[in-house]
Amino acid sequence: MLRAAEDTRVTASGAPPTWVVVALACAGQFLVVLDVSVVNVALPSMRTDLGLSAPGLQWVVNAYSIAFAGFMLLGGRAGDLYGRKRMFLVGLALFTLASVGGGLAQEGPQLLVARAVQGLGAAVLAPSTLTILTSAVPEGAARARAIATWTAVGAGGGAAGGLVGGLLVDGLSWRWVLLINVPVGAVVLAGAARWLVESRAGDGRRLDLPGALLVTAGLATLAYGIVQTEAEGWTAPATLVPLCAGAVLIGVFLVVEARTRAPLMPLKLLRLRSVSSANAAMFVSGSAMFCMWFFMTLYAQNVLGYSPLDAGLALVPSSLAVVVGSKLAPRLMPVIGARAVAVLGTLLAAAGFGWQSTMTADGAFLTAVMLPGVLMMAGAGLAATPLAAIATSGAAPEDAGLVSGLVNTSRVMGGSLGLAIMSTIAAARTGGSVSGEALTAGYALAFRVSGVLLLVGAVLMLVWLPRKNSRM
Repeated sequence: MLRAAEDTRVTASGAPPTWVVVALACAGQFLVVLDVSVVNVALPSMRTDLGLSAPGLQWVVNAYSIAFAGFMLLGGRAGDLYGRKRMFLVGLALFTLASVGGGLAQEGPQLLVARAVQGLGAAVLAPSTLTILTSAVPEGAARARAIATWTAVGAGGGAAGGLVGGLLVDGLSWRWVLLINVPVGAVVLAGAARWLVESRAGDGRRLDLPGALLVTAGLATLAYGIVQTEAEGWTAPATLVPLCAGAVLIGVFLVVEARTRAPLMPLKLLRLRSVSSANAAMFVSGSAMFCMWFFMTLYAQNVLGYSPLDAGLALVPSSLAVVVGSKLAPRLMPVIGARAVAVLGTLLAAAGFGWQSTMTADGAFLTAVMLPGVLMMAGAGLAATPLAAIATSGAAPEDAGLVSGLVNTSRVMGGSLGLAIMSTIAAARTGGSVSGEALTAGYALAFRVSGVLLLVGAVLMLVWLPRKNSRM
């Protein structure tokens, strides 16, 4: 299993307090996840100020998500080989500098380049956050609690995007949606440089450049194909070509890795039941759960008539529920086991999605937004912590960063694919109508399908997740 920091090469003389390491790792993860969603509220202001076209506006989001998904495995392996602290600092510095560029952009192309560089920095930073945390905290209940905090902060970052974005746009301007990262990033950089201890794999391997190029190109191309579905549809050449090309590149990557002496991703990792099953479960559950924030925000604004800020405030209880679920999970895991907690959380989320699918065009806040949202997100938080704990078990220390990158990749790619599919389903049901009843019917169908997908995920977890070492 992933071992504590003393099992990897450490270059600092003394270890910092564990809570400091956990706080720094969680702060980095919060910034990365927050930036996935925080810009959504600012998109109309960006379009007006910079004269962006509708496709250009969508690429403000896509440029970040494609770079983020495409470079994640490479970022994780780079941490193993060149140092987790070093990659944390490099990724955060790149992310922060790109935030400056985006916040000061005077033209659309400048903003798009800055968002892509932000995604690259996030891909380098994100795997290091989990690896640094698991290396600093010994395996057992303490690590489960630390992972729960990391999970809660990450989920809270995605949930808080609408609220933070609304506050900044209404109170300042859209530029502060990006510029707010600068002071926060600077503080975290200073703390990381001072307190984090360097660790890396000790075998002196070089980076598998062919594997790195293939997997990065494959994941980025797949992500590009997924985001094309919203504008082009699933059967258009602009969608099918990159999806097929990405799949071919991933296939070639697997062939190359099987023949390489020091592969970027040893295929033996995929034969570890803990790694493969937990990542598959994360992919499936992420594809169902990620769309919740998207459709709930649309429902609140387009149907119930909430302002962007009001919509963000309406989802605060759901955001808090993620934190509560994540922090409750490590208390239950020693009692009933990690697998049982993951299944329980997924079933709870499925019940919330089923409830949300009964939404109406004149729904009340309590029964149409708050309570089903709390149920969905409490279940999501409860399931995410044991899945992350299982996924990071069973691998050797020299593969810790790679496994962390795989965890993040599964979640991001699953969420992107799920959102694309659910958006298509909702649009087909709506049929082009903009009436409140038609929009509600489309959103409700998306929640219903997501709920069924979560039930499938619960069965998958029950059958495939390992029984052994499930009590943490």
